[in-house]
Amino acid sequence: MARLPRLVVAGLPHVVVHRGLNGQPVLLDEADRATYLQALSGAAREAGVLLHGYGLFSGEVRLLATPTTATSLGQMMQAVGRRYVRAFNQRHQRAGTPWEGRFRSTVLEPQAHFIEALRFVEGCDDDGTPLAGGSDALRWSSAGHHLGRRHEPALTEHEVFWALGNTPFEREAAYLALLAQPVPGAAREAVRDAALKGWALGSPAFVDGLRAGTSRRPSPLRRGRPSRQSGTAEVAGRLSVP
Repeated sequence: MARLPRLVVAGLPHVVVHRGLNGQPVLLDEADRATYLQALSGAAREAGVLLHGYGLFSGEVRLLATPTTATSLGQMMQAVGRRYVRAFNQRHQRAGTPWEGRFRSTVLEPQAHFIEALRFVEGCDDDGTPLAGGSDALRWSSAGHHLGRRHEPALTEHEVFWALGNTPFEREAAYLALLAQPVPGAAREAVRDAALKGWALGSPAFVDGLRAGTSRRPSPLRRGRPSRQSGTAEVAGRLSVP
């Protein structure tokens, strides 16, 4: 079966997951993470991608970003890959790519899923455990920015995050309360599963809107044979095309 093209919708947030080859670490130390962040900030700016959050884990990178065009997300990730792989191989005396291959991504409905996606990207490990406030892991996610502990000019706040409070202090306090709790397993798995499989994450109305506006289907086909009624409707629809 031919691989579907990646679903990218300009103006909507996307979760990106890029994993190490065969599950191996792709970010070995602080120097690797600093190199990746430098490559990411430059590539996002050049490609026209609004970066909302990131989490740099040893075996994978997670991003939350809004592309401004249908091609800008891919352009950003290609540029990051080229720059990081070159520096990684030179530093560690390796050859080839440390990445699994294509990055995985999903487009999501902001009002319903942005905050849980941000928590997944920057606020928890694979088992949902929240990052401790003083840990190195917090340093290598954008949570420090959203908690007011540092300012990262490369990040752009989404309107859903702004809705957490009327002032920076209110937003930081509200997000700290959220980040201190484990991401519920069902929500965490929904975000990860959608990203790895490339299906849209949102309400039926949201997914239907994407289906009407894009040529690539945003959700998997239903299993089993179509009903007689739907099959008749499909035939009628085809016959009505001039």
